[in-house]
Amino acid sequence: MTARQVRDRQFRSVRRGLDPAEVHAFLHRVACELAAARRDLVAVTEENARIKRALRSWQARFASEARR
Repeated sequence: MTARQVRDRQFRSVRRGLDPAEVHAFLHRVACELAAARRDLVAVTEENARIKRALRSWQARFASEARR
């Protein structure tokens, strides 16, 4: 589910129900938090890949030095 899907979600009106403005505000808040979580996930994934590359590079250097 994307932040846009949450923001754009519509519900049918009922006589006795929740305040539409309150529901809209809540959906907007959830959408913002979802978007932030996705941005954080991308950043963590990129950092993880960078660390793995650095570790592989270090291991390769260490292995070649150990063979000498």
